[in-house]
Amino acid sequence: MIQQIKEYYDLEEFLSSSLLSYQVLCINLNDNQIGDEGASGLCSGLAKCINLSNLTLNLDDNQIGDEGASGLCSGLAKCINLSNLTLNLDCNQIGDEGASGLGSGLVNCISLSNLTLNLGCNLIGAKGVLGLGSALGNCISLSNLTLNLQQSEIGDEGASGLGSGLANCINLSNLTLHLGYNEISDEGASGLGSGLANCINLLNLTLNLEKNEIGDEGAAGLGSGLANCINLSNLTLQLRRNHIRDKGASGLGSGLVNCINLSNLKLVLEGNRIGDEGASGLGSGLANCINLSNLTLNLYHNQIGDKGASGLGSGLANCINLSNLTLNISQKEFICFGL
Repeated sequence: MIQQIKEYYDLEEFLSSSLLSYQVLCINLNDNQIGDEGASGLCSGLAKCINLSNLTLNLDDNQIGDEGASGLCSGLAKCINLSNLTLNLDCNQIGDEGASGLGSGLVNCISLSNLTLNLGCNLIGAKGVLGLGSALGNCISLSNLTLNLQQSEIGDEGASGLGSGLANCINLSNLTLHLGYNEISDEGASGLGSGLANCINLLNLTLNLEKNEIGDEGAAGLGSGLANCINLSNLTLQLRRNHIRDKGASGLGSGLVNCINLSNLKLVLEGNRIGDEGASGLGSGLANCINLSNLTLNLYHNQIGDKGASGLGSGLANCINLSNLTLNISQKEFICFGL
């Protein structure tokens, strides 16, 4: 009889178990310093788990490098029946070769519909993300994707390559991308926006691009991409501490004009350089989001005066279905319920 659920905290115990029997498996080895050798051993075990449908691997902080990451996914490549995969590899030593190797393994998981891939705080650059993005583009059954590459070194080339890969994931309905602290500027943000423009079935999108180098052109490029995502219901856009000015904020607003099905929006633009014109442009876009019920708008630490606040307010006046509003401008925060 095929076993339904099994959880392991010891690598040797897992390797000596009945590997062929598992359908649902969770292996917790966080902070165990298993290194490449341990990851390769884990790979040999996973390769025999050919009946797996759900797999969670918790391998944060384990000194796993390129060799171990590539080995892991050579094992996953044999798990062709996987539909749900969570792979936590934060705070290791994985570089471009390892990230590309991970991608190569995922390509063979043709039944994957739900994928969470946490690779923050590694050594992954543009080349690695290009390989990973290309692989994700081949996972055509993906409907839910969470990808964390916070505090890596992907830059514009990596962000654009990721966008190109996502452009092929046309069945995505839920997407979360954590790309903060990655030296992404206008070119990379625009490339990412171009990819998102193809994801027309997205219902829920969380995009974290905080503490990058995105300016007006990049923000407008993101807005242009979002304009195609007309089915979006829930959107979180984190652009804290970039270099966005009036044109960029207005460009974002123009993109939101098409998102008429939005019911929940969180937009964080704290610590940019937005003035009155940008705030008014943002308001003009929000005026078309007539189905908004929950809105959080953080514009703290910008350069918005009375005129901009008034323009923003005029736009929000059209959001007649708003029930919850949190608005942070200058040094004041306004929280309104049951509007």
